[in-house]
Amino acid sequence: MDLFQSPPPLPFSLPPDDPRCAVQWRPEPRAYRVTVPDGELLFIEHFLDATVANRARDFLRAVDGQDPRTLSWAALAPADINALPFTNIRWKQDSIRMYGKQLPLPRLTAWYADAGHGYRYSGIDNPALPWNDGLLWLKRHVEQAAQARFNSVMLNWYRGGEDWLGWHADDEPELGTNPVIASLSLGATRDFQLRHNDDKALKLNFPLDHGSLLVMRGALQHHWQHAVPKRKRVANARFNLTFRWIHNGA
Repeated sequence: MDLFQSPPPLPFSLPPDDPRCAVQWRPEPRAYRVTVPDGELLFIEHFLDATVANRARDFLRAVDGQDPRTLSWAALAPADINALPFTNIRWKQDSIRMYGKQLPLPRLTAWYADAGHGYRYSGIDNPALPWNDGLLWLKRHVEQAAQARFNSVMLNWYRGGEDWLGWHADDEPELGTNPVIASLSLGATRDFQLRHNDDKALKLNFPLDHGSLLVMRGALQHHWQHAVPKRKRVANARFNLTFRWIHNGA
């Protein structure tokens, strides 16, 4: 028996009237299986209920002795951020070379993984930080939904609408062929956009809400790119955890 059915009005956008894109829907939990050329996505709109999602968000942003809601995160210099006594997640702000200059990365990041599974991207080395109980709890639930195993997670903290992620694919050699990437979102809703490398008409947009889960699989990373664009009207923070499997640690 196929548990997926024809979907209700979609909470995301696909190319209009494109027969190459198909959606199946499962009422409980509200899961959408999206088939596109060279890949597949699974979107669970309310993967975590509001209570659990709020607790997870608060866990990620906790700072010893301070209320993180009172800090002006966008105004803090990278050195000040890197020196904060974070309670659960060792956030940092790296720098990256863009437009011929060395600039602060437009978001905060952290990398947690099994021992020896570091990760390098865009010239940034990320040694593996050890898992904690909170991240392991989230990992187990994401693995069950994605029907995949993960040994690492990249965490991104978008402090507001001015923080962003440029077009790229998660196609580093250590991710292997046809990697499964599971993206858990907490906090403010941000658009997650995808575009096909060869067919410019193939564009998708997923507004990722608090507690939602998006799983990318198949050959998607080899034929598509994705991005989180700036949204100046977004004032609040968004946290994103992308779980993946690293085959050879950096």
